[in-house]
Amino acid sequence: MPNQPATDHNGLNEEEFLANYNAGSYERPSVAVDMLIFTVMEQEQNNYRKLAEKSLQLLLIQRGEHPFLGEWALPGGFVGIGESVEEAARRELYSETNIDNIYMEQLYTWGDVHRDPRMRVISCSYMALVDRKALSVQAGDDAAAAAWFEVSYLILDTSREVLEQGIRQETLVEITLQSDEEKLSGVVKLTETIQGHVRQMNREIVRSSGFSFDHLLMVQYAIERLRGKVEYTDIVFNLMPPLFTLSELQRVYEIILGKDLLAAAFRRKIAERVIETEESTRDAGHRPSKLYRYNVEWNLS
Repeated sequence: MPNQPATDHNGLNEEEFLANYNAGSYERPSVAVDMLIFTVMEQEQNNYRKLAEKSLQLLLIQRGEHPFLGEWALPGGFVGIGESVEEAARRELYSETNIDNIYMEQLYTWGDVHRDPRMRVISCSYMALVDRKALSVQAGDDAAAAAWFEVSYLILDTSREVLEQGIRQETLVEITLQSDEEKLSGVVKLTETIQGHVRQMNREIVRSSGFSFDHLLMVQYAIERLRGKVEYTDIVFNLMPPLFTLSELQRVYEIILGKDLLAAAFRRKIAERVIETEESTRDAGHRPSKLYRYNVEWNLS
């Protein structure tokens, strides 16, 4: 006897259920994407005997439409009904900044009810590290301008409270984004509560100046995740040229992590991630340094 299709409590099989399903039974929030595109940029250096200074940079667009008209935001937009979330992220990034064909990874989904003044919008954020020299950034679509902003991430204060069955820790983080002409700043309060095996993290905007929507929270979370990922993934090599010195690589790690590293310990840590070449630097004013390349088999082992 052939198997009969399963039926629900109304006696409907799946085909019948779908034919009678009312898609309007539930309100539909809109879905958006926001992209956090980071790079490490060399600053102008007057003394050729010193290594060029570098800084962590984030790409922002200036909004050309309401809401937040004229303010700065992450590149992004709404997901079309016939495209995937990742397809929407790539389309919006290209239409607003002219950036195409880069590796992005999904970061987090933001769903606070009132995060967008227009309507209920759930946003999926993506993050990427890119080599700025390989990109041609220009504003497009509904973006009035596009610019790189230098990132400053400072922990202002940390406090801890002992609870009856756990602990609560609060951290205040100040984030400043600075371009040649604009300065954005804000403070985020991180509240981590641990009770038994349950860990909860809450992020709250304490102060925000110049940031659109809840993008200050996205920037804070992205930097936090980025610092974690450089420790155990190869994401940092997206910022490097094909050949580089270990000093250059170490400096990029230090910029992202926000701290100095001991050279000997750093070289031991990344030894398996790089391969020494037969080439050396030939910069004026510097002693020749060995050039290395990324070991593409490191993540395969």
